[in-house]
Amino acid sequence: MKTGMLAEAGKAIGTATRARPKRRVLPLDYARRRSIQALLAGIFVFLYFPIVALVAFSFNNSRRNVTWQGFTFDYYVKAFNNASLHEAFTNSLIVAGVSTLISTALGAMLGLALYRFRFPMKGLVDGWVSLPIVIPEICMGVAMLAFFAAMDIQLGLATITVSHIAFTIPFVAVVIRARMAGFDQSLEEASRDLGAGQWQTFWNVTFPYMGPGLVAGALLAFTLSLDDFVITFFTSGPGSTTFPIKIYSMVRFSVTPEVNAASTVLIVLTLTLTVIAMVIQGRSGKQMVGK
Repeated sequence: MKTGMLAEAGKAIGTATRARPKRRVLPLDYARRRSIQALLAGIFVFLYFPIVALVAFSFNNSRRNVTWQGFTFDYYVKAFNNASLHEAFTNSLIVAGVSTLISTALGAMLGLALYRFRFPMKGLVDGWVSLPIVIPEICMGVAMLAFFAAMDIQLGLATITVSHIAFTIPFVAVVIRARMAGFDQSLEEASRDLGAGQWQTFWNVTFPYMGPGLVAGALLAFTLSLDDFVITFFTSGPGSTTFPIKIYSMVRFSVTPEVNAASTVLIVLTLTLTVIAMVIQGRSGKQMVGK
């Protein structure tokens, strides 16, 4: 009898074991494996070690910049006193500032229109808006150069600015559209029920909600414009050298600590603006989740 009871219990346990569903393996579970972690660590070292080395050798007290000879700030002082670097950095700030203002305004309107309205061939318009993000920058630079040549427009700061506006509008539109995805339209309906007009509703309800997206999109556009090289290289002319183009021209002669110092300044500025944009966008995302 005991043998029969044990057999039945074994069958029941076997049936329960077979009936138990297997745990689904999620993609992030693979990151817990030591081999995957080692591979990711190697990839990060391969990607970011050159940047770390560049920043470190910007403090190297050696003109040849081959071996470490000591710590110094002299090459930052030389870079700061370089008049051509000042001119190039001023040109970059002018181009980035103007293109950011225009692209933020146009990108905000485009992102709001794509979020709010339904119209024929909207999918095609979505793809067209994302095209500058997807295609390689060299293709867009050549296309802009061909356009300016066909229109017989002299290359300069104006052509660089126009090219950067065309390049950064889609990024702003994507950020604004993502921000408006969590918008409660009943707030606008309540505003109109209380007697507010269309413009009053927009400025008092919709626009404040768009605020974090506008700031994040503007910072993203400014960062992209400030450190762009490829498009600027094709659309710049005499007297319109920007900071990345100037650094490239210095590198063609030799990679000195002065070049590293100028590059480090650009990296720090770009990284700071990117972190600010990510923090603002992250806070806006938490606000949407909280609501």
